[in-house]
Amino acid sequence: MDQKAFHMTLLFDFYGDLLTDRQKEFYDLYHNEDLSLAEIAENAGITRQGVRDVLVRAENTLEAKTGIVRRFLVVRSGLNTIEEAAKRIETLNQGALNSSELAGLVKTIQETVDTLKE
Repeated sequence: MDQKAFHMTLLFDFYGDLLTDRQKEFYDLYHNEDLSLAEIAENAGITRQGVRDVLVRAENTLEAKTGIVRRFLVVRSGLNTIEEAAKRIETLNQGALNSSELAGLVKTIQETVDTLKE
């Protein structure tokens, strides 16, 4: 999935309830079901331009909320970095120090990361 499609899917997941029923339907058909504008227009009994207008309004509504999605992606990336660092510390500890205190701290970090990822 390309970045734009992934981004739009996240926006829909986070904010889909802000859309009208028609916007949700068209958005889902276009972005998730991969129907063309012409196919959606034919099924809905409207013009292709009418479908495009509904989609543009839906996307504009969702794009207005990108701050929280961007923050979510940054936090998710940071959690992955923390998780990798904790694994590396655990490996180094097992190989050299064998510190039970350090092992406990690594466990705490991993549990916190797991909780935040839920």
